[in-house]
Amino acid sequence: MARFVGIDVQVKRPCCYAVSDEEGVIVDSGWFRDALWMKEELLCRFGGHAIHVAIDACRVPLTEPRPWYWERSRGQWRPKTPRDRGYGRHCEVVISALGLGRPQWTPTLDAAPEWMKVGFSLFQALDPVAVTHEAFPSAIYTLFQGNTDMRLTLDFSQFAPGPKDMLDACLLAASVRRFAAGLGAEVGGGDGLGTIILPGPIPENSMPELFCWPGK
Repeated sequence: MARFVGIDVQVKRPCCYAVSDEEGVIVDSGWFRDALWMKEELLCRFGGHAIHVAIDACRVPLTEPRPWYWERSRGQWRPKTPRDRGYGRHCEVVISALGLGRPQWTPTLDAAPEWMKVGFSLFQALDPVAVTHEAFPSAIYTLFQGNTDMRLTLDFSQFAPGPKDMLDACLLAASVRRFAAGLGAEVGGGDGLGTIILPGPIPENSMPELFCWPGK
């Protein structure tokens, strides 16, 4: 039996997590500050299960400025210019170009805000014990606007410290459950810096080059 975990990352208060079973019922949820604690909690509670985790955070920082920028009006990539900051990964460019959300463009490690560093540490801690994915709640809400296919049974026992944060964690648990069942998609990855998963098909578009990283 598999377990599906959604994690919402922040620094002003603890991070939160929600765990769904295969039937779409939230069976555990809570708050934490330490990535290693989360790893041990998953191993202790669900070590006998296959664990799939979706985290609302960037998987890795940039190692150098992004060399390519997407020009939607032309439907093609162009080289970075001196005016461009060079932040962002391929997966974030795709999410933005599809109109699914406005990503927090990933910078290099030295320029990353604290919440991103928390995310980096979570992926590093959980990769050895779970199948980890990056997900973006705003994109999922947009993708499923008017769509009733994704449902979840939950309780409100851990919502008080941050209702919207815990709702996002539950959304991510439901989303990674659908993705693991083959009902979703993932975008980006051409730059080798990770993908973002979606719990449904990629929206129809006329930008085939968007999904291919230049030079790959």
